[in-house]
Amino acid sequence: MKDESSITRNPLLPERYSDDLFICDITDAIPKDDMGSMEHPIFSLSTKPDTRIREYNHNDINITVTPSSSGLATIHDKDILIYCISQLIAKLNDGQEAKRALHLTAHDLLVTTNRTTDGRGYEQLIAAFDRLSGTRIKTNLKAGGEEITEGFGLIDSWRVVRQTKSGRMSEIRVNLSDWIFNAVHAREVLTLSREYFRLRRPLDRRMYELARKHCGRKTEWKISLDLLRKKCGSGSTSKEFKRLVKKVVQDDAANSHFPDYRVRLLERGNGEEDQVVFQSRGSIPAIAGKEAAAFIPELDPDTYHDARLECPGWDVRELEKQWRDWLAMSDAQPPRNVNAAFIGFCRKWNARRGLS
Repeated sequence: MKDESSITRNPLLPERYSDDLFICDITDAIPKDDMGSMEHPIFSLSTKPDTRIREYNHNDINITVTPSSSGLATIHDKDILIYCISQLIAKLNDGQEAKRALHLTAHDLLVTTNRTTDGRGYEQLIAAFDRLSGTRIKTNLKAGGEEITEGFGLIDSWRVVRQTKSGRMSEIRVNLSDWIFNAVHAREVLTLSREYFRLRRPLDRRMYELARKHCGRKTEWKISLDLLRKKCGSGSTSKEFKRLVKKVVQDDAANSHFPDYRVRLLERGNGEEDQVVFQSRGSIPAIAGKEAAAFIPELDPDTYHDARLECPGWDVRELEKQWRDWLAMSDAQPPRNVNAAFIGFCRKWNARRGLS
């Protein structure tokens, strides 16, 4: 079983739709990824069918990922989830209702994720849907404030709704899992660089996810090589994983191919742990997340009264803390009207409680 990272090709895929990408309406949906799967190794880095049952335990988080006969969902299969999450967040930002069932145009999905639109591209899409729906997860991860303790798939189901005359699928219906859908409604997502879809090697993609999650807008983030290997879910030996990381570092030094961050490897020696260092390139907007939350002023007294009407029986001060924590963790910009924004948060929070 080989990681694609061992291939000595250009670390970036060609930019296939540099013109068409900004013509399609769907590109208004900025790439978004859910924090849960960015933090933990759910997707396979293998380029061959990975039929291992994966067990991951870290800081009281326990995850078991079980493949179908087609193998585990891969990091490249995750493009589909990123596309779906991006569409839903775009709807929410536009004031529309986001539903668990999505109708997707296959061509738009392929173009947005920088995949080929030939027959092979459509065949790979079908295989990806199979792996996503077949991969089962059991975890105590939280999404949308709810702890999931039962098994679930990354997507509940999918089907081709419409085909072209040539037999290619044109429209697809996808039903997302509760876990993914709850993460979207709780805005537990982060923005990705569009260059993510050009990263060829699975390891580059996984390392970028971790850097985006942990380094964020900070100047620098360090992680030991052993812990990085664990969080990547790599099946390589420690020696081989170090070689693969070195290749990523060398390519970035030569081509600056890694989005948003520079990557370095610190080889310690003398019994000390090697470390991987991610340094921000300054390409992520500065005013958002924790920095944005720092600018949120105190709420008006009347706002707490209105919040209690929206969420009767609940501690609105605790809800305010959750709201501020969410602003600090997400990519949300400072709201223009903080009082109205908090009331809207309470309304949506109470609606989710009614659905649970």
